[in-house]
Amino acid sequence: MVVAPESIWEMFEDLFVREYENAVVYADFDRETVLHEGEVRVLANGWVELPTGRVLSPESVHHIDAK
Repeated sequence: MVVAPESIWEMFEDLFVREYENAVVYADFDRETVLHEGEVRVLANGWVELPTGRVLSPESVHHIDAK
């Protein structure tokens, strides 16, 4: 039996993806530069997906505070 890689990823996606309904995404340690406030989804590869479909690279995000 052959299993397509997409179906395997879908089975384990919930283990690696985090969703926050209300969060603040910061670009720096001092919390001076806010990249986004609101709903976000952190993908398994570290990219942060915004509700608009835009994604922020792991290099641009310092940390995320969930409210």
